[in-house]
Amino acid sequence: MPRGTPFHSRTSALCESYAWRNWSGYVCASSYSLVPEMEYHAIRNSAALIDVSPLFKYRITGADAARLVNRVVTRDARGCKTGQILYTPWCDDHGKTVDDGTVWNLGDGAWRMTSAESNFRWLEESAFGMDAQVEDVSEDIAALALQGPLSKAILQAACDGAVDKLRFYRFIKTKLDGVPVTISRTGYTGDLGYEIWTDAGKAEKLWDAITGHGKGYGLTPAGLLALDISRIEAGFILAEVDYTPSRKALIESQSYSPFELSLDWTVSLAKGPFTGRKALVEEQRRGTPRRIVGLEVDWSVVERYYQKMGLSPEPPHLAWRSKIPVYAGLRQIGIATSGVWSPLLKRYIVLATVESPFAQVGSVVEIEVTLEGERKRAPATVVKRPFFDPPRKKA
Repeated sequence: MPRGTPFHSRTSALCESYAWRNWSGYVCASSYSLVPEMEYHAIRNSAALIDVSPLFKYRITGADAARLVNRVVTRDARGCKTGQILYTPWCDDHGKTVDDGTVWNLGDGAWRMTSAESNFRWLEESAFGMDAQVEDVSEDIAALALQGPLSKAILQAACDGAVDKLRFYRFIKTKLDGVPVTISRTGYTGDLGYEIWTDAGKAEKLWDAITGHGKGYGLTPAGLLALDISRIEAGFILAEVDYTPSRKALIESQSYSPFELSLDWTVSLAKGPFTGRKALVEEQRRGTPRRIVGLEVDWSVVERYYQKMGLSPEPPHLAWRSKIPVYAGLRQIGIATSGVWSPLLKRYIVLATVESPFAQVGSVVEIEVTLEGERKRAPATVVKRPFFDPPRKKA
């Protein structure tokens, strides 16, 4: 039975919608208000507070901790300095993605790995024969994502300027109203934002402190529906939606390599041996058969379909997660896996897997659109991801 996160006493009191979702065995708010779009607008225009405690967190120690990390991930962790974080996928022996997440260099030889899926047993098996210990600290650490253009202003007031010079994908240890915290400049919204990590026993005090400092900045608790809209705008892939972790794949087509995920920049083949390297070298040699891309659907065509039926056009204001065919001429060349009408960009944006010849920016394909049970097609153009990439995110 799903249980509450360390912040549940606070989030449950604010959840007017009574809309909850199971995330890795925890109940998390899908939305707090009856109008979840307002929570999205807080992410993009002021600041939003999102409970991300269900993320899995592992602490890796021992003389071979760095060696283990570099063995399992596709990035070259040797260049990751103390206080730095790397986003990376990690693969099985066939070069297919087991999961994607972050690795942290905590200093003193210790590392942290965060992920959406459970990876404890896989890490332990990978550490066989090494002087490396893997500890599951998921339940010990509570985490909040503070995201939006005013997030820095809130933390400046709350932490006496400790975050003033905090760079993108770096972290610091400090105190927030007396609560010991680790603050990382990371997030899943594609905007300026931070994630705040603390001992689970300090969760309620941390929530109260942040919300207190955020009162004058329009700070709003946001649920997973709002997060899903913003992560699509940011072009971020989601396990179990845009791809299936290789350990859960029932058929070959469900599992993806980092190249198929369009994460080429995260693969460091020159760093030396790592799990999946041989298969990835071979894939690079022969070519990647498919890619995840961003599509912009021609909404004017969809509008005409509605008008011909005598209906008012209804853009998908909430993110959808399903497999929708993508075509080129008479042939299906891929599937769309998630999409939404972007309130900020005023565009219908989609993440899709297409055959590599159609993955180039500017390529025009067609996506299936169903109205009143009738299947139709609308043109969609491959565009550069992220769809939304404000300068403030990395500034």
